[in-house]
Amino acid sequence: MRKVGLVMRKIQFTEAQGPRVFADRLKQIGLELGVDIVFISPERHVSGYDWLPGYEHEKGDLVNYDIVLDQIHSQNIEHVIYTVSGFTFLKMFLPKSVLFPHSFPDPALTGYEMMKPFYTMVDKAIVQTEFLKTELGRNFGVHDVNVIPIGFSEELANRHYDPSQVVHNRVLWIGRDEANRRPDLVLEYARQNPDKEVYMVFGGVRYKETMKKYDIPPNVKLKFALTQDEIFTLMNSSKVYWNCSAFDTFAMPLTEAMAMGKMVVKPEHACYGHIRSTHAFAGNEDNWFELANMAAAAPRSVSEDNREYAFGAFSRTKMKEGYRNFFSDWLK
Repeated sequence: MRKVGLVMRKIQFTEAQGPRVFADRLKQIGLELGVDIVFISPERHVSGYDWLPGYEHEKGDLVNYDIVLDQIHSQNIEHVIYTVSGFTFLKMFLPKSVLFPHSFPDPALTGYEMMKPFYTMVDKAIVQTEFLKTELGRNFGVHDVNVIPIGFSEELANRHYDPSQVVHNRVLWIGRDEANRRPDLVLEYARQNPDKEVYMVFGGVRYKETMKKYDIPPNVKLKFALTQDEIFTLMNSSKVYWNCSAFDTFAMPLTEAMAMGKMVVKPEHACYGHIRSTHAFAGNEDNWFELANMAAAAPRSVSEDNREYAFGAFSRTKMKEGYRNFFSDWLK
């Protein structure tokens, strides 16, 4: 069985959110395709919190190259997928290395200036959306790019789907306590709409501490580090899924929400252009509250159009097809 290293930060492997879900899904798909995905991360770990200057992001990755290379060489790995641009220098030692970004140098994101120099060295990438493929070519001259979705679990989307369980005043938001994700907007929406039941789900337990700085309205329910089963159960019971982030590289919960037939409210930004169907409503800070209320008031409980579109575009089956084609070329 061929080995492929998957290099992510330690914190990404330990949290119950996008990167870890992606890693587990890729490992299982790899086994089905005869490829052993080996998890690799630095053991040095400075903090459980984001954005401590110089450590958690690209600059900090640079001091971990010895540990990462030792792990890679000890397993005789020649092919590596790295998810953090700070590890771009791996290609100096491993010509067969490819970036699958979990973040992107967009001005809306903290760390934008720090990321940019690393992207000038990228020569091969896998991305989640056509938008990111276009941006890599336009901004950094990277044209060897495969688009492969992080496919949602069809098994979960079928097992948990029950329109009779939808609570019509329930609005769901999934994100982090980061300025880019705009949790402050969600709290203000809840304050202005006390008739709504607003669930805010955070991928890491660490956000229990950071959310203490906010005044949480009584109609807001906070959840932390839910399992995929718990996410899909809550997704099923919610009428509206709302994403108000400034920018997304993955947007995994949006594709899951589509697969569960949710009424979707999303940003107008082009990075969400792949989230499209009859009941996917794009807006902005000026009209999101109204859009969320309109979506909640819709007479239908679910959108079969959204669900059908998601199954055709973002399923695990589509992800497996993408990696089958990618590995057959890259590993030969």
